[in-house]
Amino acid sequence: MSGDAEASAWGQAREMNAVESLMWRAEADPRLRSTITSLELLDTTPEWERFLAAHDWATRLVPRFRQRVVEPALGMGTPSWVVDPHFDLHYHVRRIQLPAGGDWSATLELAEQLAMTPFDRSRSPWEATLIEGLPDGASAYLLKLHHATTDGLGAVQLLGMLHSTTREPTPGKPQPRAPAAEHTTPTDLLGRQVSRDAAGAPALALRNAAAALRTLQRPNQTLGRAVRFGASLRRVLADPDTEGSPLLRDRSLSWRFTTLDIPFAQLRAASKTVGGSLNDAFVAALLGGFRRYHEELGSPIDSMPIAIPISVRKDDDAEGGNQFAGARLVAPVGIVDPQERMRAIGALVKRARSEPAVAALGLVAPALSRLPAPIISQLAGSLTKANDLQASNVPGIRDDRFIAGARIVRAYGFGPLPGCATMITLVSHGDLCCVGVNVDPAAVTDGPRFERCLHEGFDEVLALAPEARPPASNGKPKPKAAAKPKATSRATTTTKTKAKAPTT
Repeated sequence: MSGDAEASAWGQAREMNAVESLMWRAEADPRLRSTITSLELLDTTPEWERFLAAHDWATRLVPRFRQRVVEPALGMGTPSWVVDPHFDLHYHVRRIQLPAGGDWSATLELAEQLAMTPFDRSRSPWEATLIEGLPDGASAYLLKLHHATTDGLGAVQLLGMLHSTTREPTPGKPQPRAPAAEHTTPTDLLGRQVSRDAAGAPALALRNAAAALRTLQRPNQTLGRAVRFGASLRRVLADPDTEGSPLLRDRSLSWRFTTLDIPFAQLRAASKTVGGSLNDAFVAALLGGFRRYHEELGSPIDSMPIAIPISVRKDDDAEGGNQFAGARLVAPVGIVDPQERMRAIGALVKRARSEPAVAALGLVAPALSRLPAPIISQLAGSLTKANDLQASNVPGIRDDRFIAGARIVRAYGFGPLPGCATMITLVSHGDLCCVGVNVDPAAVTDGPRFERCLHEGFDEVLALAPEARPPASNGKPKPKAAAKPKATSRATTTTKTKAKAPTT
C-alpha cells in the first residue's frame, strides 16, 4: 500500500473531554493514578524485530500513540494531544526476560510493578512490554495506557483493529505516514483556546437565547423536567447509603494482581436462570466472594459501597476516548442465595441506568476540570475512595487474534485503583471470561484467602447453570488448554505447548 494511506479515526479528538481532564489532573494525588493495563498470554514468543515493526505500524495507523499531552499555560484551559516532536519507539516498546523457572505468578508480579510505575508525562502515556521466558516457549504482552486515552470499550476497539486475524504477516496492509511533529507550547495552546472561545461566544449566546425562548413557550413542561432531573441529580451524586467495610478501610499506593478464568457459556447460562445478564452473574459472584471473605475473618457485612461504569457510548460516537458514567450502588453482600443476589443486582443496575442524571459527572466536570489540580484530586477522590469494589464488564474479542505471529490465548484487563479497595474487570475472550483482579494490599490483607473466596463465589453462581461445572482454572492459565477451554478443577496440571514458530 502507498505511504499516503489514511490513518485510523480512532482517538482523533485533540482536546480531552471534561472527564478525561479530571482523570489526568487528579494525579496530583498519586493514589488517583489512572493507569489501565491489558495483559495477554501468548502461545509462543514473537520474533523481536517483527514485534517492533508491528508497533511502529500501529503508531502510524493510530496517531494518538505518537502524541503527548500539553497543558495550557496556568492550567486554565483544556489538556490537549500534540504530536511529540521527540517521539522514540525505543522508549515505549520494551522486552523483559523472566528469571529461570518464571511462571504466571512471576508474570503477574512483574505486571504489578510495571503498572504501578507512573508515566513520564512529557511523553505519550503508553508502554508496551513483551515478557519472555514463560514455560514451554510462551510469552505475555503487556500494554499500559493512561485512562485519559480511552475507556474499556475503546481499548477493545483499539486492540481489535491492531491485532491480526492470521499468524502470518499481511504485507498488503495500509502503511500511513508518521504524523508531522508539532511544536506547541503551553502558552500557544492557551492563546488558541482563548481566541476560539471568544470567537464562538456570539453563536453560543444565540443558542442559549433560543433555548431560553423555547423554555418560556413551554414553562410547565420544562419545569417538570427540571424537577425530575434535579431529584435524579441528588440521587446520583449522593454517597451510597451504607458504610464501607471495616476490613477494607486502609489504603496505600500498592497494587496486587491475580486472575480467574470462567467459562463464558456457563456464566451466561447461570444468569439466564433468573432472566438476568452476564453482568448480573459476574457482580453477584464477586459479592459472594466478599461475603465469604468477611465471614471467615469474623466481620460479616450486609452491604458495601461499590461502583460500576455505565457506557454512554452511542453508535455514531467517535472511536476511542472515554464515554462512560459511573454508578455508585449499595451492594447486597449479605444475600446468601445467589439467584436472589443476581435479581437484586439486576434491579440496582437497571435503576441506575434509567436515572436521567446518570451522566451527571460529565455535566459538572467542565467546571471541576478548571480548578487547581490539588482541589481536583480532593474532589475526585471523594467520589472513589469510599468504594470497596469497582467492577467492570468489558465485551472482548471472541475470535482468534494474533500479535506478530503469536496467538492470544488469554486477555485480562486490570483497571486502576483510584483510592478504592479493589478493581475487578471481566473481559470476554474466546470461550472464557478472563477476570483481572487488582487489590490494594493495605485493604485486602489476606490475598490468598480473598482469591479462594472469589473462586467460591463464582462456584456457587456457576452451579446454577445446567450441567454445572467448576471454574476453568485457578488463574494460572495454560496456553494449550485455551484452544478449547474445558472446565477443570482448580488443581490443574502443567500442559505442554506445541505451536508453530512465527513467520517473518
